[in-house]
Amino acid sequence: MMVIWSPQAHDDRAAIWDHVVAEDPRATNRLDQLFSQAAADLAEFPALGRPGLIPGTRELFPATHYRLVYETRGGQIVILALVHTARRWPTP
Repeated sequence: MMVIWSPQAHDDRAAIWDHVVAEDPRATNRLDQLFSQAAADLAEFPALGRPGLIPGTRELFPATHYRLVYETRGGQIVILALVHTARRWPTP
């Protein structure tokens, strides 16, 4: 299946990058590789994640403190958000 990152997910990923790079640039690269690998895994195994907090979504945890939220639309995986687990999400 094709994997598409939504604009929100792109923004989330960029914000994570900006936050982590200030503390440890090497960790940023490793973390980004984990996110990329998770997306590649979903292309092969769309049901890999658990049922999400929002009906119709699934969630995969590519790194200990990050939740990748996605849904399947037709023949595509759409990554909706990339959220730190300490963050209250979804917001009411």
